[in-house]
Amino acid sequence: MMNRRTFAGAIGAAVLAALAGPALSHHSFAMFNQREIMTVQGTVVEFQWTNPHAFIELEERRGNSTRHWSIELNSPNNLARYGWRRNSLVSGERITLRMNPLRDGSPGGLFLDLTKADGTVLDSGLPKNGQPVNVPQF
Repeated sequence: MMNRRTFAGAIGAAVLAALAGPALSHHSFAMFNQREIMTVQGTVVEFQWTNPHAFIELEERRGNSTRHWSIELNSPNNLARYGWRRNSLVSGERITLRMNPLRDGSPGGLFLDLTKADGTVLDSGLPKNGQPVNVPQF
């Protein structure tokens, strides 16, 4: 038979384990077509240096129409390893961006790399050969 102290410890451990589960989870990249690379030229509307993922909000002009793109990047911590900083992009800046588009055709995608008007290249560090992100390699 379990005494009160052992029972309380077991309940505490179960509660901690339940709370730790969501912290270890991560969303899937399955919503992106990682076998397709799409190029978009446009103007940065906003660069969000946020956790868990940074975002680029981009406006693409096509003739008389404008299309708004929301591009998901890696975390600021991982981007910093590739030379990114909070001020790497500014609103109004023209860029050419490569990404894996959303599977559903919505204007968004998973960032791969970009080239600024001055020729500076910023990279994601993610594979660009159709190899899926976050899939264990055995």
